[in-house]
Amino acid sequence: MKIRENSFYLISLGCAKNTVDSESMGSLLQQGGYRAVGKPEAAEVLIVNTCGFIQQARDESIEVLRELAGTKKKGQMLIAAGCLPERYREYISSRVEGIDGFIGTRRWMDILDLVGELHGNNQGPRYHLPEATTVGRDEKGVLRAAVQGTSAYLKIADGCRHLCAFCSIPLIKGTTVSRPMETIVKEAVQLQEMGVKELILLAQDTTDYGYDLGVKDGLSLLLDQMLPQIPKIPWLRILYAYPGLVSDRLIDTMASHAQMLHYLDIPLQHASPRLLKSMKRPANMEWVYATIGRMRKAMPDLALRTTFIVGYPGESEADFQMLLDFVKEIEFDHFGVFPFSFEAGAASEPLGDPIPDRVKQERVERLMQAQEAISLRKNQAWIGKRLQVLIEGENDGISVGRSYRDAPEIDGLVVVEDKIAIGELANVQVTGALVHDLMAKAI
Repeated sequence: MKIRENSFYLISLGCAKNTVDSESMGSLLQQGGYRAVGKPEAAEVLIVNTCGFIQQARDESIEVLRELAGTKKKGQMLIAAGCLPERYREYISSRVEGIDGFIGTRRWMDILDLVGELHGNNQGPRYHLPEATTVGRDEKGVLRAAVQGTSAYLKIADGCRHLCAFCSIPLIKGTTVSRPMETIVKEAVQLQEMGVKELILLAQDTTDYGYDLGVKDGLSLLLDQMLPQIPKIPWLRILYAYPGLVSDRLIDTMASHAQMLHYLDIPLQHASPRLLKSMKRPANMEWVYATIGRMRKAMPDLALRTTFIVGYPGESEADFQMLLDFVKEIEFDHFGVFPFSFEAGAASEPLGDPIPDRVKQERVERLMQAQEAISLRKNQAWIGKRLQVLIEGENDGISVGRSYRDAPEIDGLVVVEDKIAIGELANVQVTGALVHDLMAKAI
């Protein structure tokens, strides 16, 4: 296949926050006269927006880079972008031959500059990795969103000021950088004009929005400014709230606005106060119980999602049992469980990685088994009840979508026995339940 001049092919790895950065880089390239193509063999510029969060993600990024480097043709240039080159440039260089350019996540907005440098220089790889303490604020006017069907992720901040012992994000991205409120609201209006039905606010910690701007309870203030401007967007979802920062005002905002989905993702990571202190995480479990209680009182239909780490250095069987008991008591709607991943340079590095992989995996399985029983019971309670479902696919008279209880890609689906147009918010009645998914009929 012939290489198309001034074309690019971009692969985005990792989380939805990375997807937004990928879309933003793609928009800048298109503004600069480049055209996106669907096959790597047709592209002049090959870009992999990497993930470097944990070793598994780094391995995947290296594998994708190797695959593209191995099939790269004369006249093509390969760029490693994002989190991995920001912190692990030597790691990439030692494992992948044939990369022409490197650009970190803090300066994603310079992608067009790097491509220009590569066009003018064929003498070895170009490292566009200037010293930058935070993710750049000079976004060059590009929309900081990723539209997927009739849903859109909108990034409200980047970086993180919480120095959790297991996490490398502050080392990769730097501290929190909140985007201007007026810019975010303007972009939300733009997404409304594009026909978006579900707006999902993203940051490493959405509840910390505005801290660096000197704004208290910034997320609630942002919502107060945004919601009146986007009356045609029926669903607004919040991801990644931080324990201790879910305020009473935020709870009131979520409960009092019809557009706000009664769904919140609060990554708690564990339930043992001793282990949480070692993780450098909020360890006040009384706050967790009290806040979840207030949220459920204000929103009885609240769907809660969280994330846990098992096998953290020093986690005893008693610590794990405390977590298991907590999960059974709180009854989350969804959660993810990850075995501890050793991160060089993180605060937990001196603790090593002493817990065997088999113990980690066994704890993952025990926790997930407990959650599956809870999830099935919660789903079964919906049988006979009505839900609104955002339809995302249809085939042979069967439609698939999500309810307010399900965030894209990470939670469950609702399978509807009817042909419904993609993008429609359909009213359905639940007829059956699986561990993760619901069955329904249109009404």
